[in-house]
Amino acid sequence: QVQLVESGGGLVQPGGSLRLSCAASGFNLSSYGVGWFRQAPGKEREVVSCISNRISSSSELTYYRDSVKGRFTISRNNAKNTVYLQMHSLKPEDTAVYYCAVDGLARRPNLICHLDFVHYGPGTPVTVSS
Repeated sequence: QVQLVESGGGLVQPGGSLRLSCAASGFNLSSYGVGWFRQAPGKEREVVSCISNRISSSSELTYYRDSVKGRFTISRNNAKNTVYLQMHSLKPEDTAVYYCAVDGLARRPNLICHLDFVHYGPGTPVTVSS
């Protein structure tokens, strides 16, 4: 069964850090581009960051929305079939439920990053508050 499960969310003070994990089961995550998305209360879901697949790319390609550039880092651990989102210098406006999902096309030669990814996980909540 294809499944993604997010973890690592929680309550953190402004300026703090968290590392989110996206663990895959039932398929090889390295063959797919992976994205992190978030949805704040009362707002629409938005793209946070994406990473290209590790099969067709000689080097990993990444994308970050402007508001998280320099603070968030997306990475893979293929041995653990997991993608991470390291978040530093967190701000109250980062408060949201964070989701991961995958590109519907395996071994895509380029990086895409949009909301029409598939197999969204249940999400992990992140609250940034003092």
